[in-house]
Amino acid sequence: MTMPVVAEETVRLSPRRALSARAAVGLARLLILLPPRRLRLMLTVLRRGARPATAERALRARQAVVSVSARCAGQGCLQRSVAAALLTRLSGQWPDWCTGIRTAPFRAHAWLEVAGEPVGEPADTALFRATMTVRHDAGTRR
Repeated sequence: MTMPVVAEETVRLSPRRALSARAAVGLARLLILLPPRRLRLMLTVLRRGARPATAERALRARQAVVSVSARCAGQGCLQRSVAAALLTRLSGQWPDWCTGIRTAPFRAHAWLEVAGEPVGEPADTALFRATMTVRHDAGTRR
């Protein structure tokens, strides 16, 4: 998954929040090693019982993740999106997790959405077509 490197804004975290974010980043690092089908299955299992995420909660999780991980703050969009989804899940909520592609030029990307809108992503994320998602509602799957 690749996107142009854009300087991510980091935020100051409490020690407890930083620890939670680091744990989410570490678990995400392991999960992204799974084949795509298994990754989606694991995220689907982890999503169970969660309420839909608010944009604010998902954005705070994303900011926490990029604040503790240089990889997630850079081109590691898959790990960043999985880690932010996991961190959001710790609050009892789940954002829509998406991966997708675009052409001209070809690019792949992973991101979070809330109410159909990308969270904390550049405007050109709207040009991506989602190819695999784990939505907060159990009925939607690609």
